[in-house]
Amino acid sequence: MTGTTVHLAVYDTFADWEPGYATAQLTRHGHTVRTVGLTAAPVTTMGGSTIRPDLALAELRPEDSGLLILTGASLWDSGDALAPFARAARTFLDAGVPVAAICGATAGLAREGLLDDRRHTSAVSFYLAATGYAGGAHYEDADAVTDAGTRADAMTDSGTHTPRGALVTAGPTEPVAFAREIFGLLGVFGPEKLDAWYRLFHDSDASAYEVLEG
Repeated sequence: MTGTTVHLAVYDTFADWEPGYATAQLTRHGHTVRTVGLTAAPVTTMGGSTIRPDLALAELRPEDSGLLILTGASLWDSGDALAPFARAARTFLDAGVPVAAICGATAGLAREGLLDDRRHTSAVSFYLAATGYAGGAHYEDADAVTDAGTRADAMTDSGTHTPRGALVTAGPTEPVAFAREIFGLLGVFGPEKLDAWYRLFHDSDASAYEVLEG
């Protein structure tokens, strides 16, 4: 899949380093990355950079997007300032559009109830448990997890579950695995090249470069 618009949420204390592997390759492979803020006002990242969002959250519509990326930020754990982004994630998933969340954003989704019935991961299980969410039984100790998901409370006329958008989750130390799951979801690489990309950037396996360039 190419030509998709991917939306990257940005906010004060945004963890600069977490989406970089994903957004760089998405752009290289024909996708458009647009930043979304709570408003159109500039934000300051955790690394001290200033980002002026391309659009405000009120303008964001699932039908205009192929993926919503939510990264970590100190604000996820210090109040409800970023809760509107978790609510936006619910809207996306209900519309069948995927969401990818890493680091503190997973806690935001947990508080929103979006991890209660879906496979997921995060930094550690007790980090999410502290949110009081009900999804502990679905936590996986993995670098990153993709859950395709089905809506358990809605059935079609044929008796099948209504699909929800896929959900990618990862912990703060796994930006490469986070990108790998996003690439697989959007079809950026086929299986062989996806594995090679991961080995190159995660394991510094120089032999993987030949597969990528082949």
